[in-house]
Amino acid sequence: MARKTDQSRKLQKRAEQLIPGGVNSPVRAFRAVGGEPLYIVRGQGSHIWDADGNEYVDYVGSWGPLILGHAAPTVVEAVTSAARNGTSFGASTPAEADLAELVISAFPHMQKIRFVSSGTEAVMSAIRLARAYTKRKYIVKFEGCYHGHADALLVKAGSGVATLGIPGSAGVPEEFTRFTLALPFNDTDALEHAFKKFRHQIACVIVEPVVGNMGCVPPARGYLEALRAITSRDKAILIFDEVMTGFRLAFGGAQELYAIQPDLTTMGKIIGGGLPVGAYGGASEIMDLVSPLGPMYQAGTLSGNPLAMAAGYATLRYLREHKDLYSKLDRLTAEIVAGVSVAAKDAGITMCHNRVGSMFTWFFTPGPVTDWTSAAKCDSEAFGRFFRAMLESGIYLPPSQFEAAFVGAAHTESDVQQTIAAAKQVFAWAHA
Repeated sequence: MARKTDQSRKLQKRAEQLIPGGVNSPVRAFRAVGGEPLYIVRGQGSHIWDADGNEYVDYVGSWGPLILGHAAPTVVEAVTSAARNGTSFGASTPAEADLAELVISAFPHMQKIRFVSSGTEAVMSAIRLARAYTKRKYIVKFEGCYHGHADALLVKAGSGVATLGIPGSAGVPEEFTRFTLALPFNDTDALEHAFKKFRHQIACVIVEPVVGNMGCVPPARGYLEALRAITSRDKAILIFDEVMTGFRLAFGGAQELYAIQPDLTTMGKIIGGGLPVGAYGGASEIMDLVSPLGPMYQAGTLSGNPLAMAAGYATLRYLREHKDLYSKLDRLTAEIVAGVSVAAKDAGITMCHNRVGSMFTWFFTPGPVTDWTSAAKCDSEAFGRFFRAMLESGIYLPPSQFEAAFVGAAHTESDVQQTIAAAKQVFAWAHA
């Protein structure tokens, strides 16, 4: 029996009259998976409820930051307490240094940090800082990695390896991407070629150490080590974009998991406990170039706002005190991913998967998926059918083949079994 979504449909029609596409972030429109977008009105633990009262097991978790689950009591209490004293002052508060100290403790390379209001701001600022420090213009990013919607990063690959990127969005002039090199992920030879062609001209390499924005794609063995060696040799800055992976894959993020130290790290989402926040940090030698100490300007009225600082501190303090949580997340996620994959195989469904810790993606392709070229071969229509059928069965997955899913502390063995059972039923329907 189909779930009723009348209220979500009405809310979407109203929003479409007021907001482009009815959404404030494109993936929410469900264009990649078909069907009509849902309006979520409540979350508790690992479950969410839509405007029609339908309940779902949630594997989006606000795209990763809700590692403690929806409405985690420790986070709600911290935000409520902070709000009673005021929501924003445009001035410094003690909570900023409290959270800064906690974040810095997780990253050995980091001595100073600057808070901003989003991951996009963090990345934009880190790249500006890298250019200021190196006095170079070119930057390297990788196809399929998303680092926010700053103009210089919305690029598609050029016509060949180590060619300049071309704008990937309307409204981005070619001049804004002329110093961006878009290279294939997991391809060390391409990076070597770029650094040979633009020797001593590349300011920084920015990478998601575990990609989450073409689905979950881990680094190949030795790849991050190669990034570190090549950038060090050319005296370029290595930036790890840990907006998704920071405090998610380990307390010290992907750089702890893979034992690689970048020069700068960008973060977001989780360090605000689900509230709008971002940050970038590194050694004092680099960070002291940031205004007011140095000539690299960056500012923001809501940077370090009390609510985000309180929520982030509560979240990270809990994670620091319960580091055994990561092994639980790894076990549960492995069980979910394997259970659904076996169900697909038993039904004759072509599918592969990638997983690192509590991040994962099921790809509708024989695989393996190691970069954007292989990810793009996925049968996105098959994923759309899978997504809609799982949604109908009470399982809320990311509404795109090319987004990672997440497991959090609030997920239970019951959630796991419900998810696997739903997948078995969905694949049985598809096979029939």
